[in-house]
Amino acid sequence: MEAIRHGPVGFPAENRTLAWPILQWQLEYLRQPDGPNAGGPWSYTPEQLKFFAWWYAIDDAGRFVYRRAVLRRVKGHGKDPNIASICATEFVGPCRFGGWDAQGMPVAIPHPAPWIQIAAVSLDQNRNTMTLFPTILGANAIDDFRIDLGKTVIYSAAGGRIEAVTSSPRTLEGGRPSLVAAGETQHWLASNDGIAMWEAIARNLAKSRDGSARAIAHTNAHDPGEDSVAARDWEAYQAIADGRSNATGLLYDSLEPDADVDLSDPVQLREALIVARGDSTWLDVDRLMGEILDPATPPSMSRRFYLNQLTATEDSWIAPHEWAAVSKPTEVIADGDLVTLGFDGAVKEDSSALVMCSVHSGHIQLLGCWEKPEGPTRVPWEVDRAVVDAAVRTAMATYKVVGFFADPALWESYCDNWSADYGSQMKVKANHVRPLEFRMNRPTAVVTALERFYQAVLAKTLSHDGSTVLTRHVLNAKRRLGRSGVTIAKEHPSSSRKIDAAYAAVLAFEARSAVLAGGIELAPRKSKRIVGF
Repeated sequence: MEAIRHGPVGFPAENRTLAWPILQWQLEYLRQPDGPNAGGPWSYTPEQLKFFAWWYAIDDAGRFVYRRAVLRRVKGHGKDPNIASICATEFVGPCRFGGWDAQGMPVAIPHPAPWIQIAAVSLDQNRNTMTLFPTILGANAIDDFRIDLGKTVIYSAAGGRIEAVTSSPRTLEGGRPSLVAAGETQHWLASNDGIAMWEAIARNLAKSRDGSARAIAHTNAHDPGEDSVAARDWEAYQAIADGRSNATGLLYDSLEPDADVDLSDPVQLREALIVARGDSTWLDVDRLMGEILDPATPPSMSRRFYLNQLTATEDSWIAPHEWAAVSKPTEVIADGDLVTLGFDGAVKEDSSALVMCSVHSGHIQLLGCWEKPEGPTRVPWEVDRAVVDAAVRTAMATYKVVGFFADPALWESYCDNWSADYGSQMKVKANHVRPLEFRMNRPTAVVTALERFYQAVLAKTLSHDGSTVLTRHVLNAKRRLGRSGVTIAKEHPSSSRKIDAAYAAVLAFEARSAVLAGGIELAPRKSKRIVGF
């Protein structure tokens, strides 16, 4: 079973991270807080070490590459001790760039005024981390740095402190922490002041004089139906990965098994749990299997907490594991292949998307998605219609397009032109006026197309290219029950979570279905190209 990983690959260059000099200090002053090696020298697992090395990655000027990080793992992974080791180091150890040595290696020095905040939305969550410091800080560290171990505030003789803070955004405002560790951010919601608390923390960190104040969050897989800090972090990471945002400095680290795992199959489940736990070998797979197979345990809870998978909300159209099960990212539709196209367009706020579907295989490929960039913009954003038009015409020239369904709303003149130029080659006509027209205000036709698409996903007679953009749009789609049946929509009309590429995929697949229903004679298929071969 393949592992799905989010985060940097490999390790940073040896001379572009402070991790190695910091590790020398940790070996001397930090101790294992629990387990069979309790009291022994602190050490990281290989996965933890990789995260640690990237967290302390620096650029050529010695500035940190990442200003904040998210560590998302299964329950019991050891996130609290891992984060506590970093906090202890930031408290009294070398943790900032101090120049280069004669060999060109970075030198790590202590922070001049360390102020560490352990933040959570409840005292119980804070306690998990705060109670680790008396054991993770060795006796020699307590003596050498004259550490005063308190329950809610820990002081050092040099003036550093570690303090526990909870949901009180007003009292947090104005502080100047050097590091904030945010715990269990899947529970940070607007209803418990978690969102406001995170916003106050971000403002405080941005004020640091040297720009080195940072935040590190740890979480289990969040509930996509809740607007939590963890959910916002995931969306920010996706926006950066998709190129919709020019933001930098977010380290997102997550590990999960293939989404297409049958929780009722003991063999598959065991393999998935081994993948999900990674090198946290202290997690007992048999014990976890017992919890998951217990009829009282909801499958959504099992996937989130034990497999680190994001689950579908109750009103989701397609579940993440259902969509992942038909992902074939190595399959590419060859030039000249018989295809159909689907287009759903907007002008300003919503997105425009063009999707292609192989008539022979039902494989779907995203050709283009034009979305408003994330973050502030100087001028009002609008879809570049000429670029979209060029993408359609390039597809027409590259492939043998025998069907094209487009929603003409806001794109009437372009649909007229596409129909005039390419209508004669279409094997199926959606409308007697415009051969390419498929109006989305026809409830019965839309419901039928959506149901056909959904059933093809479940039956695995459809596949897709694994595009993160297309996947995001499909998983954003929510089921809505109307008079004619189930349709899809955004979670609410003003939502920034777009679904236009999902509708474009449905239109491309529906055009294929219409072509096949028309009895088109399929020529022998060209050999598909496999990426990397």
